[in-house]
Amino acid sequence: MATSIDLVADLGEGFGTWTMGADDALLDTLTSANIACGFHAGDPRTMDATVRGCVSRGIGIGAHPSFPDLAGFGRRAMDLSENEVRTDVLFQLGALHAFAVANGTSLSHIAPHGKLGNLVAVRQDYARAVVDAVAAFDPSLIVLAQDGALAGEATARGLSVGIVGIADRAYNSDGTLVPRSEPGAVIHDVDVLVERTVRMVVEEVVEAVDGTLIPVVADTVLVHGDNPGAVANAKAIRAALEAAGVTIAPLTRVVASRRARDVGCSA
Repeated sequence: MATSIDLVADLGEGFGTWTMGADDALLDTLTSANIACGFHAGDPRTMDATVRGCVSRGIGIGAHPSFPDLAGFGRRAMDLSENEVRTDVLFQLGALHAFAVANGTSLSHIAPHGKLGNLVAVRQDYARAVVDAVAAFDPSLIVLAQDGALAGEATARGLSVGIVGIADRAYNSDGTLVPRSEPGAVIHDVDVLVERTVRMVVEEVVEAVDGTLIPVVADTVLVHGDNPGAVANAKAIRAALEAAGVTIAPLTRVVASRRARDVGCSA
């Protein structure tokens, strides 16, 4: 059973005068934020405001890089070369880093968005590209990932990895996410969300669409902020986890605690 867990959401996903999600309200519940870096959403003003909101609450700031797909919100597959993925990720890390430094802080992690986030779990070339970018930019960053190619590549290269459990997305039996184009891919029932998240954290399993129980040893729970019930869902999930005896803690602390526990078990 996990004794502590980070809570994260994807934020700063507006563009210009168009806004998505109730970021300010969500920030009162979270311990980390994945911030859009301009390729699928986000612009300089949105990025700056989102970083400032995190700083004022002591919330960990992570880059949320995407394929260069503003029109498709980063949810379309793009056949890019490994070098294109590497340089696109590096570009986005640098953009968010500038706003972090300007607001007196630094980045704590990176979490690939959308279709890029799906593909780095199964494509070794894309996973390697993301790890190359992180290693060159700041190897102290925590790489947020599901179990798969990215987590494996980052671990092999000596980077810190935070495993993500996704509260509101359905899983296939192989541990991948059900595509958003399929019915039931996104879970909206708050009671179901609460039950599956507590089980994921406490029992370290999640039920796939075919009933299979998949092991998920999560360091952070992701709650998507792009739906009307996001704030209520996040509050309900946090309350239920705390009621189950789980401490809600910053990602850096959770990952450090797991690392110390793993070292102790292997000693």
